[in-house]
Amino acid sequence: MQYKVGDKVVTKKPHPCGGNVWTITRTGADVRIVCDKCGRTVLVDALKFEKSVKKIIGENN
Repeated sequence: MQYKVGDKVVTKKPHPCGGNVWTITRTGADVRIVCDKCGRTVLVDALKFEKSVKKIIGENN
């Protein structure tokens, strides 16, 4: 799949704060995502990120 900076994604497992919608802020070998509910930033390996994404909501939605 193609992910771009600014895309919002829904993950299979929710963050401990209860949110499961994330905004992508960096792509490459690692993907940096920010939780839309609490603002926590997480850096995830690209392969692990691919497996954890349920769906792409779209850009800046």
